[in-house]
Formats: sequence, C-alpha cells, structure tokens
Amino acid sequence: MGMAEGMMRCRCMALLVLVGVAASAVSAVSDGLLPNGNFKDGPAKSELNGTVVMGRHSIPNWEISGFVEYIQSGHTQGGMMVAVPEGASAVRLGNDASIRQNIRVTRRAYYSVTFSAARTCAQAEKLNVSVAADSGVLPVQTVYNSGGWDSYSWAFRAMHSAVWLAIHNPGVEEDPACGPVIDAIAIKTLQPPTKTKGNMLRNGDFEDGPYIFPDSPWGVLVPPMDEDSCSPLPGWMIMSSTKVVKYVDAPRYRVPHGARAVELVAGREAALVQEVRTVAGRSYRLQFYVGDAANGCKESMVVEAYVAAASLKVQYQSQGKGGYRRAMLDFVAVGNLTRVVFQSLHYHMKVDGTLCGPVVDDISLVSVHKRAARRLFM
Repeated sequence: MGMAEGMMRCRCMALLVLVGVAASAVSAVSDGLLPNGNFKDGPAKSELNGTVVMGRHSIPNWEISGFVEYIQSGHTQGGMMVAVPEGASAVRLGNDASIRQNIRVTRRAYYSVTFSAARTCAQAEKLNVSVAADSGVLPVQTVYNSGGWDSYSWAFRAMHSAVWLAIHNPGVEEDPACGPVIDAIAIKTLQPPTKTKGNMLRNGDFEDGPYIFPDSPWGVLVPPMDEDSCSPLPGWMIMSSTKVVKYVDAPRYRVPHGARAVELVAGREAALVQEVRTVAGRSYRLQFYVGDAANGCKESMVVEAYVAAASLKVQYQSQGKGGYRRAMLDFVAVGNLTRVVFQSLHYHMKVDGTLCGPVVDDISLVSVHKRAARRLFM
C-alpha cells in the first residue's frame, strides 16, 4: 500500500469516526422518558457552582443556555422547600434560560411531549416548548395538584428526522433563581386523528392522547392552543386564555368508557372543542358520558354541550366514587362546519385543595333521519 493510499484510508476512517460521534449526539426516542429525561444523571461536582450548572453540556444528553440550576429533592430556598416533581432531581430554568435535546424522530409523524413542572417564586410563570418553528406557550400559574406541581403536554409534527426539543423560560424576574422547576420529560407518538365507524368525530373516546407517567396519580394537563396548532389530544382543541383540561386514565381514575377520558377542571374558563363537517338542514345526534373520576370530587356538577344552535345542560351529582350518565342531544346543522363544545359550568375543588371537575367520555356524532328534539336519559 502506497503512502497516498494509506493517507486516504486514514482520512476515510477519521470521517467515519466523526460521523459516528455526530450521530451519537442525536438520541433515538421511543414512547416514554427521553434519555436522561428525569435528570437522574447530573453534572459532575466540578461543573456546579452550588446548584448552578456551569457548562453548556454538563447535564448528560442535554444542552443548556442561561441560568440553569440542578435541584435535588429536599433543596430549600428562603426557608421553603423547592418542589421536585418526580424522582430525586430536576432542573430549574431562570431568566431566559432553556434546556434542549436533539432527538431522532420519524419525519411527518405526530408526537406529544409530557413533562412535569413546579412553580417557585413568581405567580404568573410561563414555559415556551418548541421544536423548530413550532412552539407553544404553556401557562403554569395555576396549580391543579395539591403537591405543588403538574404534568403538562404539548404536541408537534416532525418535519425532519432529527429535531431539537427545547423548553424555555421567557420570564424576567428580579431573582434569576425564581424560574419554574422541570422534571420527567417524556414523548409519545400520536396517531393521525381519524374517524371510527359510526362516529363523525375524531378520537371521540379519547383513547389517543399524551403520555401519562405510569407512577403519576394526577393525570396530564392539555393546555390551550391556537386553532392551527397540533393537539396532544388528537382531533380536539382547548379554547381558553390560560386554563386547561386534564387527561386521565383508567389505572388511576374511573373512566366511563375504555381507558382514557377528559376531566373538565377549569369551569367556564376552558372549553373542549372539535369542528366537524355537516350538511346544513340535516339532523344529527350527539351522545356522550358525564361522570366523575372517583377522585374524591364530591360536588353537584353540570356539563354544558353546545352544538350548532342547540345546547344541553347535563347535571350529575358526584359522590367522588365514580359513576356516570349518558346524555343525548338531537339538533339540526345550520352550516357546513359545526363546532362541538363542552364546558363545565362551575369550579370544583377537593378537600386537599386540588382542582377537579366532571369527566366527559365516549362522545359520538351521527346523522339521523328525523326531526330534531332534545333528550337526556340515564
């Protein structure tokens, strides 16, 4: 082998090594926690100044920017314990700080991201979650769980096979250590929202939705979103300025049908909405379950359904032990696009201060061939 050939082979080997290193920096993901998504692997002690992370790549699998702290369970600030949502460690994002990870995904596929967040000093904190040009601002000022933290969801459609998933705190506080605490970041592939046989609505039974942590007993919040946004609850939009609905599952809650349902935890301040194509003048029937999640929410509940020019208030007396009733609303479409809307008329709260509300599930819409009338039955 000549010198020129040897040098060429060395260059090829070096190029392969560099490609391998670059590829290893992109994490191939499957449903569940992202690599080091619970921040179990933290910075070396030499890369910490107290709790402040000093290096951009000090946290394994993550890249940070700005004032980021590595918080462990039991950490106190100003005489108060800082909530670590899950596990033993988390990160806190200070003023204009962010944390991101490069992940390998399937191009054009839909994904939901679930993460837990706890508020610290500020009363009106927000988090900006983004993948490339897609982004969403999630309000975290209301705490729905008595433990001091909640799990949030956000969704995106992958336009490339490798993307940067980032969580950014856009807040500016006098104390940079007053940002929200982030923990347990997971991902899930969503199915494109499709209709099932005998139902004009997409994902009417809520069986497809964001990832729910197996050991978390508080469900996942689905935040408000623009009408053009990708939804972590396929087929459905959440219309609100700052409030949410909660996505719950059968292992930890009582759901009327199947394995998933939606709990309306924000009263009139949040609406569950889906738009469906209809024929003006044609009769349709909307059916759905209203119940409670067996989570101790003992209240007299009312869910109001709006569709076309019709509405129906469904009352449900909850004992907090689970149960449901079936409701039906017949109506005549007034246009070629009809909005189906659900709201809880009242706020509800458990004795421990946790916000709660009625559960809706198994929503179906079908065309009928008779004059419209309203009916409600058990």
